[in-house]
Amino acid sequence: QVQLVESGGGSVQAGGSLRLSCAASGDTYTISRYCMGWFRQAPGKEREGVASLGTGAGSTYYADSVKGRFTISRDNAKSTLSLQMNSLKPEDTAMYYCAALFGGSCSLSSSRWRSGYWGQGTQVTVSS
Repeated sequence: QVQLVESGGGSVQAGGSLRLSCAASGDTYTISRYCMGWFRQAPGKEREGVASLGTGAGSTYYADSVKGRFTISRDNAKSTLSLQMNSLKPEDTAMYYCAALFGGSCSLSSSRWRSGYWGQGTQVTVSS
């Protein structure tokens, strides 16, 4: 079992930056073996993958809409996941969720995320 708690959301003007954090608890002894990711859902829209990070080199995935602006990182020793968001746009406004998935593919498109662990979300609002 893994519990996830997000923080760092807020309101910012377009062009600004925010840093989201996700603290994991529970099965932290093996957290390094989990895929970790950020997803978001805007009102009236489906949830979409933003960025995910696997356990090995080269296993980082970004949605095309955030490439070059967002950076995902993890600190296994502290059991935390972060998302640095720069050059924010109004279309980035959404509830952002942290997710963890044990083993396997860490691709954002993997259907396995549905059966993963999820946090309660943190709201990000970007005004124009």
